[in-house]
Amino acid sequence: MALPVLQEIRIYPIKSLGCIRLQEAVAEERGFRYDRRWMLVVPDPNGGPWQFVTQRTIFPMALLDVALTETTLQVWHRHRPEDGLEIPLTLESEETLLATVWDDTMPVRTVSAEADRWFSRTLGFPCRLVRMPDSTRREADSRYARPGDVVSFADGYPFLLIGQASLDELNGRLTEPVAMARFRPNLVVSGSLPYAEDAWSRFIIGDLPFRGVKPCARCVLTTIHPETGERGQEPLKTLAAYRTFNRKVLFGQNVIPDATGLVRVGDAVRVLEEKVMVPGSKATA
Repeated sequence: MALPVLQEIRIYPIKSLGCIRLQEAVAEERGFRYDRRWMLVVPDPNGGPWQFVTQRTIFPMALLDVALTETTLQVWHRHRPEDGLEIPLTLESEETLLATVWDDTMPVRTVSAEADRWFSRTLGFPCRLVRMPDSTRREADSRYARPGDVVSFADGYPFLLIGQASLDELNGRLTEPVAMARFRPNLVVSGSLPYAEDAWSRFIIGDLPFRGVKPCARCVLTTIHPETGERGQEPLKTLAAYRTFNRKVLFGQNVIPDATGLVRVGDAVRVLEEKVMVPGSKATA
């Protein structure tokens, strides 16, 4: 029987902005290199740490596209591609802020006044672009991760993996199919059964070992159309009918690396150990 293979690699350099697809990428302990190392923040109205912003509340962020060159990060609005921003990959100022991602507060570096002006003007509200410096170590959720496991500005874990068969099965239930972009994975695997990734606790992609630590609980972000920025009810409504467990709608597997190195599209995926799933739960349907 043929092994599953890595079908796609996706990174999101600026949290909640556009996706970049790669043929190969360096897996680091925080996630893929350049993945969610930048994010947009706004002032806390009570004077506390700066607050992160995402498409959950700012739908037009879905219309900001991103490209990566050898030396720069390029950003533009899909409807105004001529008005873009170019950010050197190594650029960060000496200014340090405290910023939050969910319950985590950490020191971050501002990028530039030019970047702050561009994003504020493009999105229509005052915001700043910040970067996670190498000195900041944000720990992954200790309920599921091991001591020393760290993460970037991603919601909780370094990688998110989804099987293409899982999306295909979901789309078979929908009146209008949705694209994988709704779920913002880093790793898309083909050749596995629908929702097989739910049970993968230890596996290898190419030569790199990974741990599957927790099914991913999905939110309103999946209902925002990545091409238009408009919000609907699907696919969350349909997922909730058959993928709800402990009041969470699950789709995809949160993953932590056990080594660093290169992975490539086409790499084989070898599952070494699987979890025992709860028999009969909607989450394993």
